[in-house]
Amino acid sequence: MKHDIVDAIRLDQSGPLSCSELASLSGLSEDEVRELVEYGALDVYVMESTQLTFTSASVTVARTASRLRDDFELETHALALVVKFSTRIDELEAELNALRAKLPRGGR
Repeated sequence: MKHDIVDAIRLDQSGPLSCSELASLSGLSEDEVRELVEYGALDVYVMESTQLTFTSASVTVARTASRLRDDFELETHALALVVKFSTRIDELEAELNALRAKLPRGGR
């Protein structure tokens, strides 16, 4: 029986992450992380000269990007576009669910 080692991070209590930490947790290279930031697919918490700092929420986006890259063999510019679309879809689904919750029962 094969056991995979999984990195776990508690997203609600983790402090800021460096670019190298985010890369290590996500499976992306540091260059890919920087490119995704440049293309607007990853949000930076703090950008000081050459040092990038991310929130723990970026881990989810970066891991999704890593899976998409591997599954579809995407180059970074295409990956950034897919990640932005995926993030936007998630936002719209959350908004739709919030609106549905405000409807009277059976008001679909």
